Amino acid sequence: MSGIVHGGNVMAARVLYGEPSDGWLDLSTGINPNGYPIPTIPPEAWLRLPEDDGLEAQAAAHYGVRDVRAVLAVAGSQAAIRTLPHLLPHGPHGRVGIAQIGYSEYAPAFARAGHDVVLLPEAAFLGDLPDDVRHLVVVNPNNPTARLLPAETLRDWHARLHARGGTLIVDEAFIEAFDNGPTLAPLAGAPGLVVLRSIGKFYGLAGARIGFTLAAPELLAALREALGHWTVNGPARAAVRAALADTAWQATTRSHLQQAGRRLSALLDHHGLPNTATPLFAWAPTPRAHALHAGLARAGIWTRLFDLPTLPGLPGVRFGLPPDETGWQRLADALASVSPSA
Repeated sequence: MSGIVHGGNVMAARVLYGEPSDGWLDLSTGINPNGYPIPTIPPEAWLRLPEDDGLEAQAAAHYGVRDVRAVLAVAGSQAAIRTLPHLLPHGPHGRVGIAQIGYSEYAPAFARAGHDVVLLPEAAFLGDLPDDVRHLVVVNPNNPTARLLPAETLRDWHARLHARGGTLIVDEAFIEAFDNGPTLAPLAGAPGLVVLRSIGKFYGLAGARIGFTLAAPELLAALREALGHWTVNGPARAAVRAALADTAWQATTRSHLQQAGRRLSALLDHHGLPNTATPLFAWAPTPRAHALHAGLARAGIWTRLFDLPTLPGLPGVRFGLPPDETGWQRLADALASVSPSA
């Protein structure tokens, strides 16, 4: 558990650097800073226990899943990440492959469930499927490196892992911000495939703690049994039903996020920080990562520092999106003050 670190930890910034005069500009997450405007929540969502309200059927239609039995609403992807490793077979016939630089919850979760975990370098995801991996976790696009694999590669890996008696787990937390992103959601229900979708990132509703697990009905039945009743609260379900139905907001937001992602990437390039970017965050590997992160923090801008000295490659800083023009200007000014030429 000591290796699990998340963005959004502004309290840590306050402890280390105090409170800036203009307040903290938190760019340490990949969450849409201008999230879905929550409508009025019906009183019954607060007063009654959650029940079948059609949310899974709505999500199935939204994600292109043919069988609603292949969709389960969960209390954020976290609930599935912690529970699924206990439901997947493990033994002497292969390991669980997880990216060295990636979302830090997966490796501890599989290790706690008794799996043999191997941490794979980025190059492994750009080559062929390792022969000794039985289950493989792919965050697509990867967080924080922004590596995006084509659907054809993932479909091939799924077929080969399933033939080994294994599973491909694809975490698509950030994919909704792309036009026609390489999602495997339409294949949901196929044995040996698990797809995780988030409401927290694109919709900006991280505090609602809700997401969806897409998988074979038999696996979802076991997951539902393990999680128990009423894992997703009624108000969150009501909010997400509204968000999934609002296709106009989705289209407008997708366009805005893509423009913002390009703007962020260009701003970092301008200040000598080559990067890879998604519509929701940019990844800048640099030997100056520590100084960059600290310099921005002294300017009241909190970013996410990734430093893995035992692994190959550079440390890096992940930047989320500023929420408004004031935030963009603060970031530009701070980058100018900490850039190599400053």
